[in-house]
Amino acid sequence: MSEHKNCHVNPVEKALEENALVQAEATFLGVSGMGCPNCATRVRNGLLNLDGVLYADVYLQNGVATVAYDPQQVTTADLVTAVTASGNDGRHEYRAHILQTMPARDVFTFTEVI
Repeated sequence: MSEHKNCHVNPVEKALEENALVQAEATFLGVSGMGCPNCATRVRNGLLNLDGVLYADVYLQNGVATVAYDPQQVTTADLVTAVTASGNDGRHEYRAHILQTMPARDVFTFTEVI
């Protein structure tokens, strides 16, 4: 029996606002505590559920999340808190720390995230 049985999570879908991405910030987070693809989806969902987060992707193998967000609505502390909260179910415990922040236009091209 797999330790990840009953660990299913549906991915959140969020339409990307191209115009907002031009003024957005991008942050790379180091994420620990993920053990399977469902964990990565859970962390991604937690980030995308924040108002002001435009795009998020989580790379399980590398333990990294990439997030584009409106800095007028979201802080890097909010991103770290969202990662922690996404595992707050008694079975999962995730932690995040900021690796780097820069203008999203320096990281993404529109064709990459659409």
